[in-house]
Amino acid sequence: MRHWLVTVALAALAAPLAAATPPQLTPTATDAPFTFEEAMIPMRDGVKLHTVILRPKGVAGPLPILFQRSPYGSPDAAPGRVPNSWAPLVRDGYIFVFQDMRGRFKSEGGPFTLSTEVKTGKGAVDEATDAYDSIDWLVKNVRPNNGKVGMWGVSYPGFTAAIALAKPHPALKATSPQAAWIDYWKNDDLHRWGAMRLTYASDWVNGLQADKTNNEGIDLYDRYDTYDWFLHAGSPDEIEKKYFQGRVPRYREMIEHPDYDEHWKKQVWSNALGKTTVPTLNVAGYWDQEDPWGSWKIWEKQRANDPNKLALMVAGPWAHGVWQSPANSLGRIPFGVDSGTQFIEQIEAPFFAYWLHGTGTKPDFALKSFQSGSWQWKTYQTYPLANAQATSLYLHADGALSFTAPAADEGCRDYVSDPARPVPFRPRPMSATYATPDWRWWEAEDQRFVDDRPDVLSYVSAPLENDLTVTGEVTAKLMASTSGTDSDFVVKLIDVFPENYEKAPTALGAYAKGLNGYELPIAMEIRRGRYLKSFEQAMPLVPDQVTAWDFPLRDHDHVFKKGHRIMVQVQSSWFPVIDRNPQTFVPNIYKAKPEDYRKATQRVCAGSAVTLPVVK
Repeated sequence: MRHWLVTVALAALAAPLAAATPPQLTPTATDAPFTFEEAMIPMRDGVKLHTVILRPKGVAGPLPILFQRSPYGSPDAAPGRVPNSWAPLVRDGYIFVFQDMRGRFKSEGGPFTLSTEVKTGKGAVDEATDAYDSIDWLVKNVRPNNGKVGMWGVSYPGFTAAIALAKPHPALKATSPQAAWIDYWKNDDLHRWGAMRLTYASDWVNGLQADKTNNEGIDLYDRYDTYDWFLHAGSPDEIEKKYFQGRVPRYREMIEHPDYDEHWKKQVWSNALGKTTVPTLNVAGYWDQEDPWGSWKIWEKQRANDPNKLALMVAGPWAHGVWQSPANSLGRIPFGVDSGTQFIEQIEAPFFAYWLHGTGTKPDFALKSFQSGSWQWKTYQTYPLANAQATSLYLHADGALSFTAPAADEGCRDYVSDPARPVPFRPRPMSATYATPDWRWWEAEDQRFVDDRPDVLSYVSAPLENDLTVTGEVTAKLMASTSGTDSDFVVKLIDVFPENYEKAPTALGAYAKGLNGYELPIAMEIRRGRYLKSFEQAMPLVPDQVTAWDFPLRDHDHVFKKGHRIMVQVQSSWFPVIDRNPQTFVPNIYKAKPEDYRKATQRVCAGSAVTLPVVK
């Protein structure tokens, strides 16, 4: 799977990691539809970046340039066929350019730091200036071109397409950051609201920093079940000392900077965005297991100063990068519409055609969303929707979930959270992040695998009498306490399918994978107790004191269908996608000692609710 991601994100010659099946390439008239050139482009500080230029054969006249920068490696030859995800772009005509970021593969400079800081001052060099200098060289030296450049990409290439907006070159006429990010500490790849994304940091950062010329990293796992491996490996600090030993600097930085300090704040590159001047097609997946948040926040920042309405948003029921494949299922749930193909042909290609070729009509929408549940495209000219009403769905002490507020004295439910037996984030045995396709769709995994655990509370509604459409920002609030001095809480909003949703399968092993009674997560998030009052300064919790825990559950567009039920699950660990909370306050949670990890009694009390933007 990692090789697949590398092939795509960097060389972009296949569908990304998120694709459900290996990409099928469309045959062309010749074995090599592109010519292949390599160049070392000088940056303002003298460092030269390795760049690959693919020109379409048999196309006359000056063409625009589509440019992608990546840390995963550039193509080492021209593709023999046109990838499906490129076909509409190739028909329109572009010069495709790929570049290794500084410190990676054949580019000079480094070491590769994963820095997203936009620097100031004379001679400052960052990812935004590298994009600027590269575009400047390309329009002057890659002939013939029409003087217009677009940037696009998924994941890290999506980030590089986004950060170019901080210091945009005049020739940058359109960009499409897809699954990009803005804040390493608050959300996306490395953390969720200050809680370390343990497995992803261990695998992804490892692969990017341990060796300049590959994406493999240091081999960690000597146990078949990675849940078991992480449980025995100890705290993040112990993992660093035993396995990484300074070879993965970003992992060590995470340990030494557990709080939201200047180390993290200076890397929030979107603070450098001013007036929106470059047309931008932001893209996000509602089920993106890696970067679900950043593209929404880039769009939000752009819209704050966008007099010409150049910033657009597209979202759908997609895992990471799945929209670059046919995308006709949500994990195990088929919906029969090639939403990814439609995105590429009807949204992405026309966007670039208008701004780089001057053909077609100007894109005119705020948000295009492929709505889950109804499985239809929706076009919203304004967002948030004026007819979406914030509606509270309350958690009751008897396990019910309803729109009726509980009595003040209704009481609490409790459970014991044990760090020695944390709740798994997906079924065991667990593969490493990229080892199998399981990682791609874990956020759409049937949550029945934790239903019978005593440390998971479930609240369930009656079957819905009518469809319930939810479009906009979902939030939650728990009124909760812990007997410890630190704690995590996880909230999951779930769509429970009817028991007779489909005819029961009879093939060997298929029954357990059926959709009858399927518990589909719609939104899930974690909050870490030490950061309830301040992100910048960790503070202990007061044992057994009921406190308000707020959960931003991101934007969604989903229809809970008639006959379905709504469920909310609450738990206090999500392992090992999130590191274990010792439930005892220590100054640096990543350096907790074995004796710091203790059981705690957790209570969820009256007043807890999920707030849904219900469309009337």
